[in-house]
Parts: sequence; structure tokens; C-alpha cells
Amino acid sequence: MADNLEIPKHVAFIMDGNGRWAKQQGLARTVGHQEGVARVKEIIRGAFALGIKTVTFFAFSTENWNRPKNEISVLMRFLDNFLSKEIGEFNKNNVRFFVIGRQDPIPKYLQTKIIKAQEQTKDNTGLNVVLALNYGGRQEIVDAAKKFAKDVLAKKIGWQDLDEKIFRSYFYNAQLSDPDLLIRTSNEMRISNFLLWQLSYAEFYFTPKNWPDFKIPELKEAVREYQRRERRFGRVNVR
Repeated sequence: MADNLEIPKHVAFIMDGNGRWAKQQGLARTVGHQEGVARVKEIIRGAFALGIKTVTFFAFSTENWNRPKNEISVLMRFLDNFLSKEIGEFNKNNVRFFVIGRQDPIPKYLQTKIIKAQEQTKDNTGLNVVLALNYGGRQEIVDAAKKFAKDVLAKKIGWQDLDEKIFRSYFYNAQLSDPDLLIRTSNEMRISNFLLWQLSYAEFYFTPKNWPDFKIPELKEAVREYQRRERRFGRVNVR
């Protein structure tokens, strides 16, 4: 990794292919999800080493509730184990933990754990680790609009004051910067209702690797590709 090239400050991940990976190995889908959790932990370590400031993982969408109940149960159990085992390590390594998305219908015991984990790490100043859980980009925009309308009705703000900056302050976690780079695995080439507003100027990187096969070398290659891109934000570069 070249030291003189810019490292993306915020990298977002759509983690596809756990089930496909398991099927290719002749294993149960749950084993694929378990291996996927291991990759999350590895990528967090890799991001920290590269100097990335924020990583956001699309862990569970609002549409994922349509999956079989036993698979949802397994995913919730994996999340429970992750929170139990990793938050102590996060504190040791100055990592701050966030969750974005709607609370309900996430089980109450997990909601309590999530709140506690965020509280325990709130003073950490190193890497930000964000889980998008029960998250949908359209729903976030609708929820932000409702919050703004409520404040207008309460006369806390005037409707005419609305601009992009103010509207973004109503998002689930407004203090986080927008992603510079989106990585999606398993050769899927869409954003699937993920961070619709925030990804407006992100660079996209798609890979045929299934998520359980996406390791630190793959992360480094994605960052190298990002460094080869020319980000103009609507401007024309004159050389």
C-alpha cells in the first residue's frame, strides 16, 4: 500500500455470498454465516491497520425478515455472541461501536445489549465500527422526514430552513461521515437499499469473491483500486 496515496476514511461493505460459499463447500448455510462473522472480525483488524477511520457492515436489512425463521434465529444468535465477545476487545483497542437502523422488531434482549455496547464504547476515539441492522435506506430517509416534520410542528425549526446539511442531521447516525468506498462481494452489482443518501459520491468496488473469502489481501486490493480512481465531485480536473 503506497503511503503517499489517500486511504478512504470510510469504507462500507455489503457482505454477500455466505450461503453460496457454504453450498459450494457442501456445508449448511449457518456455517457460511459463521464464517462471515469471522471475516467481519478480520476486516476490522485490517481496516485498523490501514488507517481507515470508519467501517460500516450491512449486517441485516429490513427485507431480511422475510428469510426462514430458523435462519433469522441463527443470525440473531451470532449477533448476540459477537456483542458478548467483541465489545471488550473494542474497548481495549479504542474502537467505537455503532448500530444504525430501526430497533423493532429486533429482540428486546439484543436491543438492550446494543445500547449497552454503544454506551461502553462511546468515549473511544479510534476506529468506528458500524453495523447496519434492521436497516433500509428508504426507511431511513422516511424516518428523517418524519422527525423533521415533527420539529416543524413543534416550532423548533422552520420548513424553509431545510437544506441538505440539516436534513442529514435527522439520519440514524448523523455524526458519521459518508462512505468514500463501497465494497460488495459475490459479484452482485447493486446497492440494495443501503445508505442511499450517503453513497451519492462513493466509489463502488464489486468483486466475485464470496464474503467468507474476502480477507485482508482483498481489502488491500480494493483500497488500491480506490487509489487509482479520480474523484472529481462534479468538478473538472485541469492538468
